[in-house]
Amino acid sequence: MARSKKYSQALENVDRDKAYTIEEAVGLLKSFPALKFDQTVEITLNLGIDGRQADQILRGTVMLPHGTGKDIRVLVIAQGEIAQEAEEAGADYVGGADLVAKIEGGWLDFDLVVASPDMMGQVGKLGRVLGPRGLMPNPKTGTVTREVGQAVRDAKAGRVEYRADSKSGNNAQAAVGKLSFEAESLVENVKAFTEAIMRAKPAAAKGQFVNKCVLSSAMGPGIKIDRSQLAA
Repeated sequence: MARSKKYSQALENVDRDKAYTIEEAVGLLKSFPALKFDQTVEITLNLGIDGRQADQILRGTVMLPHGTGKDIRVLVIAQGEIAQEAEEAGADYVGGADLVAKIEGGWLDFDLVVASPDMMGQVGKLGRVLGPRGLMPNPKTGTVTREVGQAVRDAKAGRVEYRADSKSGNNAQAAVGKLSFEAESLVENVKAFTEAIMRAKPAAAKGQFVNKCVLSSAMGPGIKIDRSQLAA
């Protein structure tokens, strides 16, 4: 695949045989030729798990201390006082059966779905629509909860979800900020994410847990992170 001139220029600064510290990797990313938009910074960890086994699937959330730099559109499916709590917390869309029907009709103008437990009977009908997009509410990620107000505030403040299983190639990945962030803020976000992954290591996983860790910008080359940097 043909690469842009700026990608090639960035690649010249990366030693593909070297594993960098997190600080070095962030510094490299910020030194690459600038583009016309604020690129998202992403991290990917390839894990030594068997994602086909239920006891080795990783799924959870991480609060990034400096957020993601993205305005998350949160949809809440709830009713009564819980719906009012979601509105007061700043949810972008709040509703019940009306929103379920709208989503069934093909509307997907949101980034996160939170549902109260009593509404899961209706939300379950959306599995084929939301599931493949990673948007289906799940108690393990705190998106099926009666504490919808806190879930909305967390999402707006910088909570990111991850899931590592066979479908993802046993990769845990997430956006950890924008290139415009201060270098120190990006480093702290990266460390928060990697520490959470290390703490979540399944007891059933054997051998080396992290095979590879790569930091990249949306349009730039990947930078390999030294695995010794990854400690819970």
